[in-house]
Amino acid sequence: MSRVLIRGGRLLDPSVDYDAVADLLIEDDRVVEVGIGLEAENAEIIEAKGKWVAPGFVDLHVHLREPGQEYKEDLASGGRAAVAGGFTSVCCMANTDPVNDDPAVTQYILDRAAKDSPARIFPIAAATRRLAGELMTEMAALKEAGAVAFSDDGKTIMDAWVMRNVLEYSKLVDAAVVIHAEDCGLRADGVVNEGRMSTRLGLPGNPVEAEEIHIARDIRLVRLTGARLHVAHVSSGGSVELIRQAKEDGLSVTAEVTPHHLALTDEITEGFDTSTKMAPPLRTARDVEQLRAALVEGVIDCVATDHAPHAVYEKDVEYTAAPCGVLGLETAFGVVNDMVQQGEIAPLELMRRMSTAPAQIFDLAGGSLQSGAVADVVVLDPEKSWVYDPAEGFSKSRNSPWAGEELKGQVSATLVDGRIVYQAGRGVLAR
Repeated sequence: MSRVLIRGGRLLDPSVDYDAVADLLIEDDRVVEVGIGLEAENAEIIEAKGKWVAPGFVDLHVHLREPGQEYKEDLASGGRAAVAGGFTSVCCMANTDPVNDDPAVTQYILDRAAKDSPARIFPIAAATRRLAGELMTEMAALKEAGAVAFSDDGKTIMDAWVMRNVLEYSKLVDAAVVIHAEDCGLRADGVVNEGRMSTRLGLPGNPVEAEEIHIARDIRLVRLTGARLHVAHVSSGGSVELIRQAKEDGLSVTAEVTPHHLALTDEITEGFDTSTKMAPPLRTARDVEQLRAALVEGVIDCVATDHAPHAVYEKDVEYTAAPCGVLGLETAFGVVNDMVQQGEIAPLELMRRMSTAPAQIFDLAGGSLQSGAVADVVVLDPEKSWVYDPAEGFSKSRNSPWAGEELKGQVSATLVDGRIVYQAGRGVLAR
């Protein structure tokens, strides 16, 4: 029997609203006890005084690129980046090559992840074949193979009839549908937020209405079908109000926001740095303010990184030609911890948005430190300042707007299934 004793940390367990200094004892792959002054023979000790101890983070939105684009990222490197960022479970999107629209691809991802990744990896299967927005995938077969949700993320299901059918069939397999909300016609060739900055830079704009109109449509379809809808990477204040109303009406609508949409505005695009190009684009300071308030309130349920690695040469082109996306796993806590530092959100509530809530949305294990819970745990140093260098990180790619930036809040250790898989200063310790 293996034992790990995490001693003297501030335990933050949102599953039972627990916030107190205590010890946490783990045996094999389970939490066995929370208490004061715990002792355990032959236990590996993690001293956590002055640190937070929380359920491992759960990310509902990453792009791990395998199969087909392993030069950007693969399940091994993405898994290492995940645990370095405190994420014990991540859900990978279907826009691989081949697309994850076949149970064989789903099973391939699960088999390779079990072999190569220190983090748990859960596949999100395509909602339509080849992400073309035309023919539904075989949802029952994909769910049986191990898919935890369905999404054409990266592309938009523009045909409302197809989307209605996707939602109807998702009910039969009891899974959420994740939407990338952009009206393609209204977005057109937009690469930055439509407004002052797009005009100033002479770049085509992507208006907030492209997102908001699409969310409004799909909420109406949820009202029609009774299905579960999860809105990916919310970027505008208007979207927040649509989601708020859907929740107040009792609809099964959840939402996520990325660290970059919580922290950055379109002003940062002024330097034409392609690490600031993403979809949806960065919006205004007012949008950021509304997104942060919505996360605090719980209108937005969780933080998800939308980790989207690209090779250096793919981003080292003119702004309009560069692919959208930024790295997110290793910097997520350091970025969103600013909300705690600014007094906007309590530590327990931030942990809820990063662990317990996302686990519940997709019905995943984790999100709890109670006796008997799976021992997926993160130890955090909320006061530790550090400078992020993507070249020293675990992702294969480098496309981060935080390269060279000082962040406050660092992952000290990550445990998956009771095993220490990452420790600051030692790196990734398994797989």
